[in-house]
Amino acid sequence: MSSKGGGAKGGRGKPKSTKSLSRSSKAGLQFPVGRIARYLKAGKYADRVGAGAPIYLSAVLEYLAAEVLEFAGNAARDNKKNRVVPRHIQLAVRNDEELSKLLGSVTIANGGVLLNINQTLLPKKMKGKGDIGSASQEF
Repeated sequence: MSSKGGGAKGGRGKPKSTKSLSRSSKAGLQFPVGRIARYLKAGKYADRVGAGAPIYLSAVLEYLAAEVLEFAGNAARDNKKNRVVPRHIQLAVRNDEELSKLLGSVTIANGGVLLNINQTLLPKKMKGKGDIGSASQEF
């Protein structure tokens, strides 16, 4: 018998781990890279889809979702709520200039509208308390 060194096929050393990692976990993402790759191929957007395209697109979509959820969570907290509802998403998107431009033609169901009062309709600021013709008419 010949003695061989501790090679890969020798049976000595670490056992081979056959556990497969998803492309999402390899890229450090939560959004599904494989599913987005499948959608890109099935959508016939191009004849061929590169290996990096679904990873990049997943990262962009994950970033946008995180931004919207962060702003919506802040809107929910401002309204003293623990749950994000479509109204909070609407407030988050419409109050951010860049998100509003991106989602300008999007209708959010049950989102409502932004509160917008014209400046001319707001009450005027009072200069002093003792002025003649002040709002409080104490006689």
